[in-house]
Amino acid sequence: MRYFLELSYNGTRYHGWQRQPNAISIQEVLEDSLSTVLRIKTDIVGAGRTDTGVHARQIMAHFDLDREIESDVLKYKLNSILPAEIAIRKIHAVKSDAHARFDADSRSYEYHITFVKDPFQINTAYYLKKPLDVDLMNEAAKLLLNYTNFKCFSKSKTDVKTYNCTITKAIWVRDNDQLIFNISANRFLRNMVRAIVGTLIEIGEHKLNKEDLIQIIKSEDRSQAGYSVPAHGLYLTEVHYPKTIYIS
Repeated sequence: MRYFLELSYNGTRYHGWQRQPNAISIQEVLEDSLSTVLRIKTDIVGAGRTDTGVHARQIMAHFDLDREIESDVLKYKLNSILPAEIAIRKIHAVKSDAHARFDADSRSYEYHITFVKDPFQINTAYYLKKPLDVDLMNEAAKLLLNYTNFKCFSKSKTDVKTYNCTITKAIWVRDNDQLIFNISANRFLRNMVRAIVGTLIEIGEHKLNKEDLIQIIKSEDRSQAGYSVPAHGLYLTEVHYPKTIYIS
C-alpha cells in the first residue's frame, strides 16, 4: 500500500526538507517518527525540497507499507510524538504508482512582507522599512505569465533538464501591515520564488522598471535579476494532484 502524508510545518529551526548528515531536517524527523510508530524502517519521498527556514502550510510525502492502516489512528500517533513545529493534517490512501513529487500538477507559494517591526514575526515575515509601489509590482508580476523560461531566477548550480515553468498566478495582496505575494505554477526552480520576489521589490522601490523585468527574463542570467529575499518569509501553501491518484 502507498500512502500520502499531508502535513504542515514551521521551518524555522530546520535545515530544509531533505535529510542531511550533519543537520536536522523535516524528512529526518518524519522518517524517524514513522519508523517508531510503524515499528519498521520507513522512508518517505517528498513533493519537493524547501530550503532552511522555509515554511509549509501544505506539503505531501509518500511512503509504502506492506499492510493497510487506519489513517486516523496513524495520524493521532504521529502527531503525539512529532515536535510542535510539524503536524500531520491527513493521511491519504493512493494508487501504488502515485508519486508525491512527479504527480503534482501545480504548486503554490506565498511570500510575506511586514512593514511593522514585530518581534513575533521575526521568523515568519520579511521586515521592510520603506513603502513599496504595489500597483507597479502587480503590473510587473502579470508579465511573468507571458514567459516560460525562468533561468534568470534559478540558482546557477542546479541540475535540471529544463528551466521552463508555466506560471498561472502571480499577484501581491495587501493585508493591513503585511504584503503577501501569491504565486502558482506547474513547477518551480531552486530559489525561483525568492529571486522573483527580490526583483519585484526592486521594481516597487523604483530601482527597476517593468521593461527591465522583461530584459532580465530574456537574458537567462541570474546575475541580472534582483536579490534573493530571506527564506523565513516563504511558505509552500499547496501541492495539488489529479483526483485519479487517490483511492476513495
